[in-house]
Amino acid sequence: MTNDLYYREEILEHWQNPLNFGVIKNADLVIEQVNPLCGDEVTFYFKFKDGKIDSVKFSGSGCAISIASASILSENIRNKKVSALSKITGEDVLKLLGGPVAPARLKCAFLALEALRQVQG
Repeated sequence: MTNDLYYREEILEHWQNPLNFGVIKNADLVIEQVNPLCGDEVTFYFKFKDGKIDSVKFSGSGCAISIASASILSENIRNKKVSALSKITGEDVLKLLGGPVAPARLKCAFLALEALRQVQG
């Protein structure tokens, strides 16, 4: 068994039971991101307060890695300063996912990160 063939338990848990999945009505900011190579899509909804992310949710569809990444990142950024989003790296995302993913799956893992990079602080 290799990590390329079987998803780690952390990824499966976030895919099957994603945290912060849903929509925020009257969100301060809505950002959509699509991976044209595979069709994965994610939409983030934000509420801000005092320069921080007061509330964040996401919706969308895609593979286990893209949904898990959005779930983990949404949990990780809540209550952080908006300016902190620009400091999150791809390496950070992979650590949050529990380690490396197959090269062909990197776009999936970074889909949520690409959406977060559009938030201006």
